[in-house]
Amino acid sequence: MRVPIITDEAAQAGGWHGMALQQAFAARGYEAIFVELQDCVIDLSNTQPRISLPGFSTLPKIAFIRGVAAGTLQQVITRLNILHMLRLLGTKVYNDAKAIERTVDKGMTSFLLKQHGVTTPATWVCESRHKAHQLIKEQVIQGKTLVIKPLFGSQGQGVRLLDSDSKFPVPKDAFVDGVYYCQTYIDSGDTHHDFRVFVVNNQSVATMRRSGSGWLNNMAQGANCVGEQDKQVEALAVQAAKALDIDYCGVDIMRDKDGGLWVIEVNSIPAWRGLQSVTHVNIAQTLVDDLISKTNSE
Repeated sequence: MRVPIITDEAAQAGGWHGMALQQAFAARGYEAIFVELQDCVIDLSNTQPRISLPGFSTLPKIAFIRGVAAGTLQQVITRLNILHMLRLLGTKVYNDAKAIERTVDKGMTSFLLKQHGVTTPATWVCESRHKAHQLIKEQVIQGKTLVIKPLFGSQGQGVRLLDSDSKFPVPKDAFVDGVYYCQTYIDSGDTHHDFRVFVVNNQSVATMRRSGSGWLNNMAQGANCVGEQDKQVEALAVQAAKALDIDYCGVDIMRDKDGGLWVIEVNSIPAWRGLQSVTHVNIAQTLVDDLISKTNSE
């Protein structure tokens, strides 16, 4: 049986993660084909709607989402619509478009975490530069430091600290892009670190501690990663995954200098190359087996 791995890097054979997934599918007797959403066609010319995927003459039973390429608003909406439509036509999409939409937008992620009682930093999201400047000033007066992030972004790109000495970003700043997403800074003390927990089917399967030379701890920013189990951290990560109603995810958690735990982000298309290097769990195989199990049980 053929399975599409939908990625934004099909031209490069799906990258390291795609190859790991391809091998995991092969171990279970499936042939995985890399597909880009921009090469798919929504065909509404006949009585029944149809989604045409390159390399597939019929609709696949399952589809693994490894990436959604960036584009214009219309392009991104169309690509996500294809995922929505595949699910409506009976394909098990993993993770589905709803989960991706809830996590790619940090504002919605923070909202759902708060709504479900998951500990996450105080957060503000607005378009008004005046209101953003006002709330940041109020927090700084109280002695707090804020973190400003792109609403859409990953791997620590564009993330900055804002304190009394910071230059306030303008709306046309490429990393603000007209929307201010600000969180209170979680101080982890002298040893800057956080945790990445990989959650599959509401179960923690692997955890690592990331330590950076500065306040950012992303592996892409040069953080050092070590495998580390922590039941409290893992329980909070599972709570976050349930709040987002997601098949699998990478949950970033910080412990403050007083021992409190905070969910910082939830990623629906997480990288796991660094995590795989510090765990004995075959993460790609765990993902593939969970997808197959869920499909067989439906």
